Amino acid sequence: MSDQMSDQPQDNPFWSPAVAQLQPYVPGEQPKTTARLIKLNTNESPYPPSPKAQAVLQQEGLAAHLRLYPDPESAELCATIAAEFGLQPDQVFVGNGSDEVLAHAFYSFFKRPEPLLFPDITYSFYPVYCQFFEIEARKLPLRDDFSIAVEDYAVENAGGVILPNPNAPTGRYLPLAEIEQLLQLHPQRVVVIDEAYIDFGGESAATLIDRYPNLLVIHTLSKSHALAGLRLGYAMGQAHLIEGLNRAKNSFNSYPIDGIAQKVATAAIADRAWLVDNCAKVIATRERTCAALTEMGFDIVPSKANFIFAKPPKISAEALFVALRERNIIVRYFNKPRISEYLRISIGTDEEMDALVEACREVL
Repeated sequence: MSDQMSDQPQDNPFWSPAVAQLQPYVPGEQPKTTARLIKLNTNESPYPPSPKAQAVLQQEGLAAHLRLYPDPESAELCATIAAEFGLQPDQVFVGNGSDEVLAHAFYSFFKRPEPLLFPDITYSFYPVYCQFFEIEARKLPLRDDFSIAVEDYAVENAGGVILPNPNAPTGRYLPLAEIEQLLQLHPQRVVVIDEAYIDFGGESAATLIDRYPNLLVIHTLSKSHALAGLRLGYAMGQAHLIEGLNRAKNSFNSYPIDGIAQKVATAAIADRAWLVDNCAKVIATRERTCAALTEMGFDIVPSKANFIFAKPPKISAEALFVALRERNIIVRYFNKPRISEYLRISIGTDEEMDALVEACREVL
């Protein structure tokens, strides 16, 4: 997840008025080469994907299938995801990255006269989608410690609720009991829980799906499954919600997932042992890095993600961001209210995080 928007010129005579007023989302920096860089700015996995997923790409004759359209329903992949979460295949929807799944969710469930509720500090694609789909946004402030105040979401006539859990860019986790409170506050509206980082220490709200007809849980394979380049995400919810997403998808693009991606993703999802091991390595490195930075005086928000949100001592976040970049280490700096003194630092390998800690120690 990235958290910037761009300013575009608005005087091109060929653009429609709708496009001219858009403020598009801008992904995090992807340097043309990372040969000399330690890249800790876009929350990618520091490790390669499951060997079983990699093996799919080595299968003989795989390219021969490219002349045919893929399965528009991604049936095998949906069945594999459903089995992993104790659901039925008709409770799963897949898309070309979780951002596409989110876009369909916004259109399917939130395009209403009432405002959509989400935190004021959160994934910055949410306001972009609100503008694109002409949905009124109502941003609710996080507490001073960046936690979500569930009681603030007791808003009458809301069009729905969406939030990441753990939140981005803070990394804070909202326990399932509080997710249930949100669901009970809005029984007639959809509550979307965007769980891009849930595998790094949280408990998925997917366990609540059979009890709450208004719950949609969205996952990505970009983070914990180390498949950011594959572009695949999925949603889980009761069948009536999945039907709504399919209506939107099939009115836009019936073939969003290519055949090879379906095969790779199916193998990755099925390799549960690899996922658990990969996440455990990231979590261990995260905790070790937090301890080292805290000892130096950093103020670190409690994280259940594959990144940390840290306020440096003695120096501004922007100055440290620049100093680290001069040392070939890229992290994320947000020049935004309330968070301009924090850096978001993705968790890399032990060696990469040791280099980060040493660089911080040198700068400070």
